[in-house]
Parts: sequence; C-alpha cells; structure tokens
Amino acid sequence: MNGWKAIVPAGLVSVGLALASGVLAQQQQTPVPDAPTPQAPSALPGTNGEITPGIGSSEAPTTPGSSSAPSQPQAQPEQPPAPPAQQPSIQQEEEPQDTPPAIGRKAGADIVVQVNFVQVPVTVKDSKGNPVAGLTWRDFTVYENNAREPLRLFSVDPEPLSIAFVIDQSLPSNVMSEVNQSMGSIQGSLAPYDEAAVFSYTNGPKEWTGFTGAQSARLPAVLSLAKATGSDPMVPVTGGNPFAACSISINGNCPDPNLQPGKSTQTIGQYNLPKEIHTLNDAILAAAKELSTRPKERRRIIFVISDGKEYGSKATWKEVEKYLLTNKIAVYATLVGDSARWGEEWLDRFHLPFTMYDNILYKYTAATGGDYYAEGNTNGIERSYAKIAEEARDQYTLGYLSHESIYDAKYRSIDVHVNRPNVSVIAKRGYWPSGQDLK
Repeated sequence: MNGWKAIVPAGLVSVGLALASGVLAQQQQTPVPDAPTPQAPSALPGTNGEITPGIGSSEAPTTPGSSSAPSQPQAQPEQPPAPPAQQPSIQQEEEPQDTPPAIGRKAGADIVVQVNFVQVPVTVKDSKGNPVAGLTWRDFTVYENNAREPLRLFSVDPEPLSIAFVIDQSLPSNVMSEVNQSMGSIQGSLAPYDEAAVFSYTNGPKEWTGFTGAQSARLPAVLSLAKATGSDPMVPVTGGNPFAACSISINGNCPDPNLQPGKSTQTIGQYNLPKEIHTLNDAILAAAKELSTRPKERRRIIFVISDGKEYGSKATWKEVEKYLLTNKIAVYATLVGDSARWGEEWLDRFHLPFTMYDNILYKYTAATGGDYYAEGNTNGIERSYAKIAEEARDQYTLGYLSHESIYDAKYRSIDVHVNRPNVSVIAKRGYWPSGQDLK
C-alpha cells in the first residue's frame, strides 16, 4: 500500500494542478459589476410629474440624462386621489360661509358692530349735598323717550379724566385776583393718569396748551401764564359832548338854542351803556372740539371758572349744547363774582330780551349732567376744584341698548330714577346719537 501511494502517476498530478490554476485565474479575471443606474421615481397616482411644496404637481421636463417613463405604464391598483396641496400662508384664505361677516379673521382687523349702546354717568347726592355710595344696579331705573331700558352695564370704577379748563379773563379785577391765587390748587386735584388742557376767553377764546399730563411740569407753567388782571365795569355816559349840554331847562327844554347841541330848544337825552364782551359759548365750543379727539375710554370734562355771563359769541347756546351731547362731554363749573352771591345766583337766571345773559352756566351743567359750585373767596374756589374732580371721576356708570333705530338722528331724552328717598340725581337730560357710536 505504501508503495502504491508513492508511485502516483505524474499525469494526474499535472492535470490537477492545471485545473486548480485555471479556476484561480478565472476568479481573478471576473469583472466587478457596475452599480445600478439611477432611475427617476415613479409618479404618484393622480399626478403628472414632480411635486413642489406650495405649488403642487407639475410635469417635469425631460433631460437627455434622465430615463424616460415607459409609454405604457404598468397597471396599478386604484387608489383615492391625493388631497390638493395647501396654499402658502402668505396668501389670504377664503372665509367659510358660516362665519359672521362682522368678525375679523386677521389680527388688527376693525370689528364693526352696529349696536345703539348708550352710556350714562350718574351722580347721586343726599339732602345735604353729599355723594351717596353703596348703590347697586337694582336701585336705578332708566327711561329713554319714556320707555324703560334694561341695564346692560353697571360700574362704580373710577375713570381717568380728560379735563379742559376754561378761565374767564373778563372778570372784575378783585374777583380775577382771587381766581389767580386759586390756580395753584388745580394740579393737586388731579390724578397722575388724568390729562388737562387750558383755555381762556375775553373777546374770543384762546388755547394756552393742548392736553398734557395732569402731573407734568407744563401744566402749572401754563396756568401761571393764563393769569390776567381782569376788567372793571365801565361808567355809562350820555351821548354828545357832556360840556355842551343845557344846564338850564324849562319844562324839560333848553331856553337857549345856542347851548343845545344841534341848535335846538328840545332836550335830547341819550344814555349809552358800555358793551361788555363775554364769549362764553365760543370758549366752551373750542374746548369741546379739542375734547372730542380724546379716547372714548376717558371721561370728557369741561371745567369753567366764570361768572356765567354771555354776550358777543358767534355760536349759540343750542348749537354748543348739541355738540356737547353728541360727543359725550359734561360741563362742570365754579361760579364766581356777582352770580355767586346768595339769592343773586337765582335772579341772574332770568333774562331780559335784548340784554346780556347774566348767567347761563347752570344751563350747561343741567343739560350735560355736570354740576357747579358758587364760591365767593379763594378758599372756596380751591375746594371746588377737588370736589368737582372727585365727583366727575367717581360716578355710577349705567349702560343700555336703545330701542330706537340706529339710523334715527333725532334728540332722545333720558330720565334716571333712583329707588331711594330724599336723594337728587344728576345725569344728562338726553343726547343726540352719533355715527361714531356704530364703530
């Protein structure tokens, strides 16, 4: 056996080596296959080409290096169509049909609601003139044009004031001196969140400053500039030359025509009263126009320091009253001078035809829901500033929806009742609706 193994034929060995070397050479010469060529992705069902975000699907152009899609696409199972692509956020979306048109769909849009909302500030005082606190909405009843209106708003929160001071500079010199001394207390009666403007009038209104901060350094500086010396009443004189009048008369006639003006024997008497100019209506109207530009969230107040006389204004009281009630402005006043005396305050309300109005401030305060105080000295004038500012700020605020049409621009009367005995109610008597209420 060992001999047989040693004598293996040489031919078989050479054949085996040749086969092994051939297999090895074949393995070394076999080329490595290339990577698969990139193929374009197949289109989604219901599309014609590529999909771009925000634009949708579009048919892609064919380039030489890209493989074309087969002319006969393979059959695929039916699938539901893809949802349409969303539009970019910069484009305006259509509002759904069930959305009310009055509601804005974007930030900063103006919301217009056509409702006839009426707001009425009310002051309630007891028999001694002190404010009555602690009332609730059940204690108030509001009537508009003799129809009861359910309350939709009741508030006792204090509101910031936009107050325009109107100073009468045609007062007598002694009264004007007291008013000048009291002006230093005006700023102390106002809160830091209030704002004030200063007006004055003699023969026409004058604006000293627009609305500025109540506690700013500008307000006392302007008030010091608004001080005046006043004006004393003139003495009436007779017509003609007073030295040429007849000193001797018989039965009311001059015996010597040479002594009579005009060379006549008849006595001619002419009594000329000096014309005093007090343009109170124009001054209140000028302050009201400035107040009408203030925000609705603020309480609009005109504070008049005057004796209430009116003569020579271009605007009538009725025109100014309508402007005040249309723009929700209340008039408060400190009555000084002769009209502040006891008893004369009421007598000055009577007006003789073709003469000057002695006092019309009470008409403004009663119509607009304001109040006034009659003061005869400096201390009383200073106290009135604080009382009026407090009264105007701390009021009961009532609100309701009017039953009248929003397109009716006629005057509407308001009557406020309080279910408490021995109290007085101070509120505006009515109003004219304005187009600004519809916004």
